[in-house]
Amino acid sequence: MQAATDFEPETRNRSGEHILISLTYIAKKTEVNSGMELTRALEHWRRYFEESGISSALVFNENYFIQNVQGSRPAVNHALAKIVSEYLDILPNVIGVEEIVVRRWDGFLIKYLTSSIEDEEYALKSFSAGSDFNPYLMKNSQIASFLKAVFADEQINKI
Repeated sequence: MQAATDFEPETRNRSGEHILISLTYIAKKTEVNSGMELTRALEHWRRYFEESGISSALVFNENYFIQNVQGSRPAVNHALAKIVSEYLDILPNVIGVEEIVVRRWDGFLIKYLTSSIEDEEYALKSFSAGSDFNPYLMKNSQIASFLKAVFADEQINKI
């Protein structure tokens, strides 16, 4: 009796590289960064995400931020671990992880919220806790709506 040995197990996609996920987290900044430090950090993460095949949408002000990252399961998990290990002054609160079929964002989108009327309108449309941007007061569905509203123009341009 001869055993069938021509079966070769598939070695690729063993870590979930073929599965796209979307991860959203919120955080509060505990340290004040200078404009130069912030610029360097944003450029560092833009390059890292680009090299890792991750797209992202980031909204922040002086105190808080929301970030949604999308990419392969291993890449997104590695990015989250890197964020936690490199930025000890923040503690990301993961508020949502889901498998996705297609990415919503193209590249590394950034929106710095000011006290302008337009930015206040984003906040007022998305949640009823007032016009101040504080994602800790927002429900998950409100955060998703907020990100969509902030980056609506980018999505129109993408289509």
